[in-house]
Amino acid sequence: MINEISPSIFNNAYKSIKEISDFDYLLCYNENRILLKKTDNSYRIPEIKDFDGNIQKNNLIYLFSLNSTNCFLIEDCPPHDDSFAYNEVFNFRTFPEKEVSWIGAMGYQMMVWYSNHKFCGKCGALIEIKNDERALFCVRCNSIIYPKIPPAVIVAITCKDKLLLSKGRNFKGDFYALIAGYVDIGESLEEAVAREVKEEIGIEVRNLKYYKSQPWPFSGSLMVGYFAEADDTQPLKINRAEIAEAGWFQRGKLPKHASTISIAGDMIEAFEKGTL
Repeated sequence: MINEISPSIFNNAYKSIKEISDFDYLLCYNENRILLKKTDNSYRIPEIKDFDGNIQKNNLIYLFSLNSTNCFLIEDCPPHDDSFAYNEVFNFRTFPEKEVSWIGAMGYQMMVWYSNHKFCGKCGALIEIKNDERALFCVRCNSIIYPKIPPAVIVAITCKDKLLLSKGRNFKGDFYALIAGYVDIGESLEEAVAREVKEEIGIEVRNLKYYKSQPWPFSGSLMVGYFAEADDTQPLKINRAEIAEAGWFQRGKLPKHASTISIAGDMIEAFEKGTL
């Protein structure tokens, strides 16, 4: 999965950095695109030194570290030459360099959070960045804002050697995936699974079994995976507002599906290999 970058070490603990190295990474975004440095065959996250001293270091926001190298966010991209190029963040789903994919996607999640919290939601004053923890604060009303991570459930529904797969109506990719959705207020994870399945394809599931979880920075959520069983004689009642296609597929004959960069693909592969 995209977050599994071992033996590299990702450390998201917040630090108050007073010194910035020329070899620290700089993450710069333009909406859903990230600025990358071209290499012979691919791209890499640029370092501070790549910008020839055109960095206003007091404008940098510390995010996290990769293998003890600090990673900073900058709101306005500095001047750069044609050795740089913008890439769609969504392309990290198929990027060959897993460390670049992970910190690029995580930086995007943090950029969206900072961008969406310029003003205090309580009194409307400008927000400032706290220097002792990952948080924002309002100097007028003393409100403190922490990152909010919405939980979402994703479920692999099986019936003997068959797996239920679907295509979301608004999903860009041309492949099948699993039923998923956000947990609603007042719900347990298990209740969310039952509700999402019922709402999207109209069937009942049983014997829920937790699989694993995955942080998913593209939506800023935490995906919680379950396997569940269902009777395949139940008629599918597809919610066409959310689901374009859905059906049962036999092990060994699965259609094109999500890759193992996501928990959906990881769960589908686990079913395919019979390693549940």
